[in-house]
Amino acid sequence: MSNMMMNDFMISVSGVRGIVGRSISPDIVARFAAAFGTFMERGHVVIGRDSRESGEWMKHAVVSGLLSTGCGVVDLGICPTPTVQLMAEEYDGGVVITASHNPAEWNGLKFIRGNGLFLDTDQGAELLHVYKHNTIHYANWDASGDIVHRRDALKGHIDRILRLELLNVEAVRRRKFSVVIDCCNGAASTVGPQLLSALGCEVIALHCQPTGVFPHNPEPVPAHLDDLCSAVKNKNADVGFALDPDGDRLSIVSNQGEALGEEYTLAIAAKYMVSKRKGPVVVNLSTSKMIDDIAAEADVPVIRTAVGEIHVALRMREVDSIFGGEGNGGVILPEAHYGRDALVGIALILQALGEWRAALSEVVETMPRYHIVKRKYELRGEEPAAVMEMLADVYAKQSPDVSDGVKVNWSDRWVHVRSSNTEPVLRVIAEAPTHKEAEELCDGTIRTIESLKESQTLRTTM
Repeated sequence: MSNMMMNDFMISVSGVRGIVGRSISPDIVARFAAAFGTFMERGHVVIGRDSRESGEWMKHAVVSGLLSTGCGVVDLGICPTPTVQLMAEEYDGGVVITASHNPAEWNGLKFIRGNGLFLDTDQGAELLHVYKHNTIHYANWDASGDIVHRRDALKGHIDRILRLELLNVEAVRRRKFSVVIDCCNGAASTVGPQLLSALGCEVIALHCQPTGVFPHNPEPVPAHLDDLCSAVKNKNADVGFALDPDGDRLSIVSNQGEALGEEYTLAIAAKYMVSKRKGPVVVNLSTSKMIDDIAAEADVPVIRTAVGEIHVALRMREVDSIFGGEGNGGVILPEAHYGRDALVGIALILQALGEWRAALSEVVETMPRYHIVKRKYELRGEEPAAVMEMLADVYAKQSPDVSDGVKVNWSDRWVHVRSSNTEPVLRVIAEAPTHKEAEELCDGTIRTIESLKESQTLRTTM
């Protein structure tokens, strides 16, 4: 599904999302659901949603669209995206009603096949063709689907994690970790604390009511985690975990109350995994160089893909990867399933801390030291492809990677510019040995984009 973006509507490999009441309406939602039902050629589709206030009416629109094409519906209620992915493996596919880390006024749809993976590029294009050309196959009056309600999906998700071969549940329980968890009143608000309790932790729940009223910006980056940092320090906790509204991204706060950033989630989990398994690690182009250093020390290869969970997951399957994910806190452990999963990330981090017998702040001191800076450049009519083409020319001497936007690598730093899959912006991400150098690299790249625009060399849609 190629990226299509307007200021309040996005269609990409990450699904469909927009602003409720403007670009997201019942007719659009029902038609996308019916298009998916047509694409699925009937079958049974599981649906789950995050806790956003618009989620209830969107669920009914999705149900309507699916039933009208003859699909059966299995309603899971409010639950994380990875829970829906796991349940989809029992049926023929799934739909998640979520806008992930976007603000509360946004909502959207993610589409899943029966193998638990999101649609790939070709499948997404096929679905979009059905939607655009209105080639939906509605069922006859006597062939509409049925609906079943299941409320055991969260327990099944926890059970799947507790059965992981890598996880020594009893050893983790003996550590009696004190954990603060901030679920931003999202889909993991119930299952997150339940998993921690099952792992023997003292649980301090922060913003764990699935009301959909987000107490802070829902993207779990350090700037939005002041409450969690304070709670970890005040409670003298071992660790703090922050999840995004649909529960597929995990960010960590150290025992000293320091928000480490989402990149450390993947890096710490990777450090543990390569100490236990040998094989390729797969991450996206925007993920920290920490992964490369950690993998090199363990003598395992790193493979990089375009940004987007499906790109990473498919490559992991192809190369029989031991571990992978995305630097936004998206941990993918094949032994659990091929999807980003914050709950799996929590279990891996606690297992690592228990086995290493070290405080999280001590673990961080052993990690490679890089600083990453992430910026957004709002598009004001520019064609993203034109921006990428011009940037590739500017950095031609550095032989940039143009497989997903433009990424320029140097020996100890890099910058990556690409179209967002989830917002109408360009993402500009830079990493360097110091924060100042990363900021300078990131901001300098944005100035280059602006200068290209000012010189009127960029083609625009205006």
